[in-house]
Amino acid sequence: MDLFAQQLLAWFDKHGRTDLPWQQDITPYRVWVSEIMLQQTQVSTVIDYYNRFMARFPDVTTLARAPLDEVLHAWTGLGYYARARNLHKAAQTVVAEHAGGFPVSQDALEALPGIGRSTAGAIRAIAHGQQATILDGNVKRVLTRFHAIDGYPGKSKINARLWQLAQTHTPQTNTGAYTQAIMDLGATLCTRRKPNCNLCPISEQCMAYAAGETERYPHPKPKKNKPVRNARFFVLSTPDNATLLEQKPLNGLWGGLWTPPQRDADTPVEKFLIELGIDAKALQSEHLAPTFRHTFTHYHLDIEPVYLRVSSIPVRVEDTDNQRWVKPDQLGEGNNAIGLSAPAVKLLASLGETLES
Repeated sequence: MDLFAQQLLAWFDKHGRTDLPWQQDITPYRVWVSEIMLQQTQVSTVIDYYNRFMARFPDVTTLARAPLDEVLHAWTGLGYYARARNLHKAAQTVVAEHAGGFPVSQDALEALPGIGRSTAGAIRAIAHGQQATILDGNVKRVLTRFHAIDGYPGKSKINARLWQLAQTHTPQTNTGAYTQAIMDLGATLCTRRKPNCNLCPISEQCMAYAAGETERYPHPKPKKNKPVRNARFFVLSTPDNATLLEQKPLNGLWGGLWTPPQRDADTPVEKFLIELGIDAKALQSEHLAPTFRHTFTHYHLDIEPVYLRVSSIPVRVEDTDNQRWVKPDQLGEGNNAIGLSAPAVKLLASLGETLES
């Protein structure tokens, strides 16, 4: 075991966090769910979601048998919804092909939807006690600083170098504790901004710290100007607050989530009503709310909300597989719960206020 691992384990034994919910009653399932949730999401945000998710889906069989809508509903607000879809799909695969038991090998784990090299390594190390390597965002930050690695970690050459270093430092024994220790160090001390190097157990050997350049590492992703797109979201409701929602295709953005009908930015109200077969005489009120922006990884979407109220649910606009009228009490927990896109949550939250103004 090299000095890096020794010092890290000694620090974790005294100062590391051991009371996080996924560190209790460790199983492959619990580790897997936590690792997926923690991708691109902070621990403080994940804790409540994780606890609620585990209460509703305590094991892989329960998750596999649950409707996707219910899984997406439990995920609402965490973002990156492909993670939830893959979680559900992987659970079904584990039940159907592995009799409900998680695979043990790296290759078999990586064959499951949404599980990559690092997540598979975490499951093997923490849940199975195997020697396995991880390289999540926290680990990348620790290693790039410790070794003063120049270049954006997302580049294949830099990423390969980091994997090599991660494997070198990973001990053959006590790998599960080491895996949690290096993630914890990155989350609590070797943070993205203002790292607390004075308390870091490996700062004396850290090249970035020695050079006074910890803020320089890791190198940021080269910036690109994101294009801006525009859309109108039609929030069509009735006096008893039934609102029309449409489900997005599984293979696109917000895949499987429900949202008010999204149309081109230049779509007039009249065209939207005609599309649905609604007589303009049924329209009781119309209100254009201020545009707001939702940002994706590759572009910004400027959303113009159009609130419409009709006298009753139009006969021609019936519930279908990807279209339904939903009342507020149908958005809670339970078998009828559905997953909402982030803009849908915002639009529905302000529905009553907007229509009364």
